Amino acid sequence: MYMFFMKRLTLCAAVVYVALMPLTSCGGPPGESHAAVTEVMVDERGHAIGGYDPVAYFVDGGPRRGREAITTVWGNAEWLFASIENRDRFIADPEQYAPVYGGWCAYGVAQGYAAETDPQRAWSVYEDRLYLNWDRSVAEQWSQNKDGYIKRSELNWPGLRSDLKTGKASVYRK
Repeated sequence: MYMFFMKRLTLCAAVVYVALMPLTSCGGPPGESHAAVTEVMVDERGHAIGGYDPVAYFVDGGPRRGREAITTVWGNAEWLFASIENRDRFIADPEQYAPVYGGWCAYGVAQGYAAETDPQRAWSVYEDRLYLNWDRSVAEQWSQNKDGYIKRSELNWPGLRSDLKTGKASVYRK
């Protein structure tokens, strides 16, 4: 697992080594005791996918920040929306709009681990599903073989999802 991130470290000066250390639970330095991580990637405020509106990727063609006044709870996470219409679309069909693999890095899930994503810069809508990745370079690599990575992710996700819920998964935070 570290090899992937070490390669990215040499390619992307913005990645800090400390961010590559696995955490076995949500937030804090390694070794701290925390509750299990949810299957949905949340930020320090508990907002899914960094507070971005998941519906906006589909209806606006890209990311938009959600508003704290327009929310819903789904998958043990609070989702923010740019408009009431987007929130209502999400409530009607959350599986359609929520990012695949709970917003964790699609490439990382293909490799068998959970990694944070950059919902603003490393995303794609493919076959009417939203996929997020660690950063632009990982998203570019993932895009070279989307179908292959999706097949691997689909095999890995059930076990990883279970490990996230029980706190057994290694989680890579930025």
